[in-house]
Amino acid sequence: MATLGLENEVVDAAARKSSVAQLKEQKVYLPTTAQLADPSTIPTDITAKLADIDPDEPHPLNLFRVHWFNDADRRSRVDVPNHVVLPKELTGVDAKIVVLFGNRFPMINAHKVLAAYGCLIPRLVTGQFDAAKQRAVWPSTGNYCRGGVAISKLLGCRGVAVLPEGMSEERFRWLDKWTNDPSDTIRTVGTESNVKEIYDKCNELEQDDRNLIFNQFCEFGNYLVHYNVTGTAFKTVFDHLKSERSELNLAAFVSATGSAGTIAAGDKLKECFGTKIVAAEALECPTMLYNGFGEHNIQGIGDKHVPFIQNVTNSDVVVGVSDRSTDTLNLLFQTDEGRAELRKRGVSEEIVEALRDFGLSSICNMLSAIKTAKKLGLGKDDVVMTVATDGANLYSTEISKAKNKYYDGVYTSSHAAKSFDEDLAGADDDNVMVMDDRDRNRVFNLGYFTWVEQQGVSVEEFEARRSQDFWVGLRKLIPVWDKMIEDFNAESGVEI
Repeated sequence: MATLGLENEVVDAAARKSSVAQLKEQKVYLPTTAQLADPSTIPTDITAKLADIDPDEPHPLNLFRVHWFNDADRRSRVDVPNHVVLPKELTGVDAKIVVLFGNRFPMINAHKVLAAYGCLIPRLVTGQFDAAKQRAVWPSTGNYCRGGVAISKLLGCRGVAVLPEGMSEERFRWLDKWTNDPSDTIRTVGTESNVKEIYDKCNELEQDDRNLIFNQFCEFGNYLVHYNVTGTAFKTVFDHLKSERSELNLAAFVSATGSAGTIAAGDKLKECFGTKIVAAEALECPTMLYNGFGEHNIQGIGDKHVPFIQNVTNSDVVVGVSDRSTDTLNLLFQTDEGRAELRKRGVSEEIVEALRDFGLSSICNMLSAIKTAKKLGLGKDDVVMTVATDGANLYSTEISKAKNKYYDGVYTSSHAAKSFDEDLAGADDDNVMVMDDRDRNRVFNLGYFTWVEQQGVSVEEFEARRSQDFWVGLRKLIPVWDKMIEDFNAESGVEI
């Protein structure tokens, strides 16, 4: 499993020594994942210095903001992660849909910067990545590659983004500002669903030893950082809600699979509360639901394959959401006509404003939570938790595209009313599968074609992941890597 980021000791002392010198020169002090899971443990000297650092500045101390406890200004810290409890006036269900905000993270306004850090750390502290000599290559459909480029810049190394050419223009504008050279943004063919084309490009780049591919879909650091850090954040929010109303039950955790990092938080919540884990995907590309394929515009959730780090056999429900719904609800939530309709339907101004923090995949997660609540027959004491992975600011150019695609360029109040009725009030439990063991194993088996036949993983490595013992065993790496981070910091001698 060395190629998948699971080393627990130094494998290349020379590369590690080179990275130590590089980070010393750049004055980089690394946070442990324990500190990111509980930011109150971050040294007070660092917290004080952060007060004068812009969260969008490429400053090394912004690594200590790569957690869920940033307030809306992304400068200050809160005791309970920012979240919103969506009301029945919006969702149409009695269950409480609780959404954590991913756009509180620094530099990229999305939580994928956490995944990038989680993938980088085990490679760095074990000497598998030489920050002084190698390029860090970050393949994704948008936010993860931006997170990787940001982390790379903070470490003073060269980061390369590989993403489909059809992703939102806002992502490319950001990359133009943060990459060292225009050639460090590589545009592959297609859109959200063209993940294989990304892999193909990375296989080409990997032939050069100066490149190291941080493939979020198969780096277990991605799984573990979300299990530990994101899982703890969601637990903190639910504990807070339960302290105010003791009868609450955390019935389900919902996440679009994407690279299968975020959904790892569900494993922690299931351990703590018996929570069902719900995997969402685009109905236009229903890989898990129907072994299907296709293209869609729910940017950031990936598809046409099952990620290697997805704990499929621990999942309980799969939900399909149409990109027509996410596109049209983006108009409902982000236009004057749409917001007026929301107010008309009794949605409070506070909630209307909160919806500005919902990007396309966030809307997908919300709809999946609603459909799950209906399918499972959840009531007023049940909580369904999910995440707004990024905000609407990353999809401003998608507004005009959706208007042209669905409404001949003109969006009216009658369109808004119809969208509310069809896409919110009309959200049903179609295309929702409650999984049994046969379903779990069927979806698990789909991964064979990507990982064994295309990417060269051994059958033994592939099969090991079918058992929950494998996933539980992974977690022993968390304190090991944190101790290696501490040793790395001690050797670099960077003062905090």
